[in-house]
Formats: sequence, C-alpha cells, structure tokens
Amino acid sequence: MSVASVSSINIREVESVAEIRQVEELQRIVWGIPDIEVVPLSQLMAARSSGGVLLGAFDGESMAGFAYGFVGLEHGRTVHHSHMLAVRKEYRKHDLGFRLKAAQREYVLAQGIERMTWTFDPLQSLNAHFNFGKLGVVSNKYYINYYGEEAASFLHQNGTDRLWVTWLLKTERVIEKLKEHLASAIPDGVHVLVELGERMRPVVDETPESLFVETAVIEIPSDINSLEHQDRELARQWRSATRNAFTRAIEAGFIVEDFCRPDGPDRPRGAYVLSRNKLLTESLS
Repeated sequence: MSVASVSSINIREVESVAEIRQVEELQRIVWGIPDIEVVPLSQLMAARSSGGVLLGAFDGESMAGFAYGFVGLEHGRTVHHSHMLAVRKEYRKHDLGFRLKAAQREYVLAQGIERMTWTFDPLQSLNAHFNFGKLGVVSNKYYINYYGEEAASFLHQNGTDRLWVTWLLKTERVIEKLKEHLASAIPDGVHVLVELGERMRPVVDETPESLFVETAVIEIPSDINSLEHQDRELARQWRSATRNAFTRAIEAGFIVEDFCRPDGPDRPRGAYVLSRNKLLTESLS
C-alpha cells in the first residue's frame, strides 16, 4: 500500500449494520480472539446510540481500522472510556492509529467531555510509546490480571496485567505531544527500579530506599512478544518484576508520566519514567 492511498483513508462514524459487522470481524483478525469474546453488534449499536463513539477508518468500502469507546463515570466525573482500537496489519506504520485517536478526541471534546481513559499491557513497548510518547497519557493505576489469569487472544499468553491510563484531553501537555511528537529523554541521575540486564533478564531493585526518590525508571524489553515465543519463563520473569515495581511505586505515590526509548526505536529496551509530579497527581484525583 502506498502512502498516498493511506492519506486518502476516510475516518468517520460507523453507521450501518454492515459496517458494524466489519468491526466484529476486525476484532477476530487483529487480536485472534474467539467469538465469545468479540464485542457484538448489539452492544456496539446500543453504546453508540447512548453517547458512545464508534469510528472507522475506511479505505473505500473496506474498514482498515476502528476505535470504540463509551461514556463512563469515574469518581463522580463523566469520562469517555476508550475500550478498543484496532488497525489491520497491512495498514500499520502509517500513523492510522494516531489519526483514529485524534479523531476520537475531537468527537469526545464535542460532547463536552475532557477526560478519556483506557487500559493496555505495560509490557507492550509499542503501545507504551504510542500512549505516553505520542498522546501524552499518564497513569496512577495498575491492575493485576485485569481480565483474569489467561488472555482470550492466542497472541499473548502472559497474564492480563494492565495499566489504567488517563488522557487529559485539553491540557497543554497533551496538545504539545499531539503537535510535536517530541521524543522524551530519561532525566539524569534517575533511580532504576527494573533494568534490562545481561541475557535480557530483569535486574530488580527492591530496597526500601529505592522508593524515596523523586523520579524512577522501569525498563522493559522492546519486543516482549518475541521473547514470549523464545523463552516463556523469561517473559514471565519480566511480568513478575514489572508487576511488583509498578504496584510498589504507585502505592508509594508515584505516577507513570512518560515512556522513552533511550537506545532508539530498534534497540532492546524501553523505559517508563515515574515521578511525584504534584500537578499531574492532583489532576488524576
């Protein structure tokens, strides 16, 4: 597919029953989930009719990707919860996911909602870079096996831990991220809670004093999916190490503020930056 054809893809609301059927099918194709786990037409139609947003990226009549979310209530505040975003494999590397997310943001702001939330697997570095690096989300919640111990998708079989992220849609921080796509750098002198060690093994600092700092880092492998196929036990070690680090840090008052790729996009590690940023902490309360 040429870049020119990608640029002509139309992002709009999913309207017809036939188009919603494409959303069902795309869930199976992208995530490899069984029919019982597919969000069905009935739910998608009801959510869309009651304030939810269901957007499709269309290449002619064919759906290249979609974004789906619904109105929620968190701590007495109306939010939009973005439940799914999927892009066909052949349409990736063309920023279609970013375009869908930007369009979703505009639709939600037009409803008068200024906060969006969703979850993702914190071991997935591409998603971490997309969420924190390109969109500017923050997080102060970590869920252990959010969907149970076993994932429905055959693509990932290493538990279902999730970071719950918040996208503060109108903040200057988010607006700058959307405009500039600026790559973040790890602050000097930062304390490393989990580090990528020799032979791709996690090196963990669990000392009590490790949490008495202002900024900390949790490193992850750049491609956990390949690691799962090559060495499932090592992938499980990464789940355990990062699970403990995130939960300890968040309980100690840290928020997850950013994600960096200190060695470049093709290197073996990525790094979450956690801080005690008071303004961001207050905005999440």
